[in-house]
Amino acid sequence: MYPSQNLTLMTDLYQLTMMQGYYTYHKTSQRVVFDLFYRENPFHGAFAIAAGLEQAIDYIRHLSFSREDIEYLRSLGIFQEDFLTYLENFRFTGDIDAIPEGTVVFPREPLIRVNAPIIEAQLVETTLLNLINHQSLIATKAARVVHAAKGDPVMEFGLRRAQGPDAGTLGARAAVIGGCIGTSNVLTAKLFDVAPKGTHSHSWVMSFDSELEAFRAYAKLFPNMCILLVDTYDTLRSGVPNAIRVFQEMRDQGIHSSMYGIRLDSGDLAYLSIEAKKMLDAAGFSDAIISASSDLDEHLIRDLKLQGAQISLWGVGTKLITAQDNPSFGGVYKMAAEEDHNGQMQPKIKLSNNPEKITNPGVKKVLRIYDKASGYMKADLIALEEEVYDPEKDLTIFHPVDTWKRMTFKGGTYTLRSILVPIFRGGECVYESPSVMDIRDYCAKEQETLYRESRRLVNPQTVPVDLSQPLWDMKQAMMHAYGKSDL
Repeated sequence: MYPSQNLTLMTDLYQLTMMQGYYTYHKTSQRVVFDLFYRENPFHGAFAIAAGLEQAIDYIRHLSFSREDIEYLRSLGIFQEDFLTYLENFRFTGDIDAIPEGTVVFPREPLIRVNAPIIEAQLVETTLLNLINHQSLIATKAARVVHAAKGDPVMEFGLRRAQGPDAGTLGARAAVIGGCIGTSNVLTAKLFDVAPKGTHSHSWVMSFDSELEAFRAYAKLFPNMCILLVDTYDTLRSGVPNAIRVFQEMRDQGIHSSMYGIRLDSGDLAYLSIEAKKMLDAAGFSDAIISASSDLDEHLIRDLKLQGAQISLWGVGTKLITAQDNPSFGGVYKMAAEEDHNGQMQPKIKLSNNPEKITNPGVKKVLRIYDKASGYMKADLIALEEEVYDPEKDLTIFHPVDTWKRMTFKGGTYTLRSILVPIFRGGECVYESPSVMDIRDYCAKEQETLYRESRRLVNPQTVPVDLSQPLWDMKQAMMHAYGKSDL
């Protein structure tokens, strides 16, 4: 478990000033619904991986203003005393539904739905976005890297290049959710019960009088995790021959290592791995691991495999932990409904000159449609919470913009799954987060329900995400109504 922190003040100032406004205008008990969603898949992919929910739960559980927090806010000179007194007993009392970590998700779907008094729902916006955006981004990047490796294990090696301790530690957690077998970050390994992974650095080799002496010393210390870094001086003329010599000495001493091999960290990884494999095979070490690092990402791994690289273990660092080619996830948090004077939730919509920024109104759920025979994912349907569908009856869905694009699923040929699940009810957590390794296994199964065309790294086939007829009708009516009014 990541150490619990009170992150209440880790928010934007305007959340607090709006809270004071809600308090002043007696809106503290008025309930609203906010959706947390994203608008565009990162990395030009066809999907993303939801992550960060466990930390979001911990944040909500510890949401409160300490005496020191209130004294600090008082010192700013912008908050009223009665509002600061109100904050002394502030707690979250609302309901939260969310899509579980490791789930394949798509743009515009509510990853988290908050139903709470507006003063509470407003405060949690910034921190929820911070927690969900970062880990979902890294988990998605990891899923792409692992897919490119085509079954080879991938290790997360990025701590030293991460943007700070939290990004390094929680980023490594997200990378494991996305499919990595372990991480070099020992703190992440300890906190989340995942495997710590690593070899040695060039400085180890350089600290001895010879490369051979360094390899012998390391093998003596760690015979069952003996991966030797062979590119300090000359990979093929020195590093690999010296590694082979040490492996032979271990064998002669009756030491049968459960994990041994070499690591390449520079040069032409395809050529070097092919030549090293020939040398290892000729020496009788065909089961030796050939691992590689050196600024890898999904595109380079894919190309190396196309070139016949003989690499069986990948260490991916900087470009994974920083999501270097797409450094932000782009999640947003928008109001979808507001309680009226009769206690009924009324839909709310945000309009924009940018069509992609127009929100979907109302209290919504996400129904995932699967082909019953194959188990493959066919589409997602965003529907109003009260809608009921019978999978034994025909279901027609349509593109929310190009409405002539339609699909009909015959009754009995498909299944439905509602992917938002209860997390908090009345301020109490009703959900138990799985272990990170269980989430990793679930994430792998989730991706297996995608057609391979949607898992392409470049120009993938998108999965339809459509609006139900009642939701589409509501959205159209609200857009036309506001469009005719004087705003």
